[in-house]
Order: sequence, then structure tokens, then C-alpha cells
Amino acid sequence: MEDRTLIERLARHLAAADPSGWQARIEDAASILAIVKEPDAAMREAGDVGTWGAMIDAALRARWAIAQPAADLSESGGADEEGEIMMTSDVVGHDPADWVHLHHGQEKTI
Repeated sequence: MEDRTLIERLARHLAAADPSGWQARIEDAASILAIVKEPDAAMREAGDVGTWGAMIDAALRARWAIAQPAADLSESGGADEEGEIMMTSDVVGHDPADWVHLHHGQEKTI
């Protein structure tokens, strides 16, 4: 038996209908892990919350070691400058100021 990471095993399970497309389900698997990071009352009673959180964090970090399929940018709006965050065409505006986020009280006036 291969020693697959938890996140890969979850992604493969989520892709049961399309086993060859499991890599496209990595972020879905990460979302599930993020949800279970916060233990419920029964889990807190059964074990060490700190250890559980550290284990889930380790599983979440493992997703960056898994090669994800190359994105087809022709049908989307592209990606951020680093190429890490996919952006659909509906979120990419034509106003360069869209990406400037000012917090009230920090704005400078000239």
C-alpha cells in the first residue's frame, strides 16, 4: 500500500466518479480538512486539541507538495501576479484600482 498523504486520500475519495481527475479535488479536500480542524465537544473530550490542530495543519501543508493540474487560463480571467490564485473573468475588472484596498483611517490625502 502506498503511503499517500491524508489530503491526497481525501481528494481521491472525492474524485471517485473520475479517478484520473483527483488532483482537481485537492482544494475541496483542503476545505474539508479546514472544517474538521476545529474539533467538536466529543472530540475535545476524547483527546488533545493542540495535537489535533497540529496534525490537521500538517495535512493542510502537504497540499503544496502535490502537483496540481495546470490551469487552462484561456477560459478564465487569468491568475494573480504570482500565478497562485485563479481568477475568473467575472472578478477581473478593467480598473487597475480594483486591486487597491484602502482601510478607512489609513487613506492619505494630498
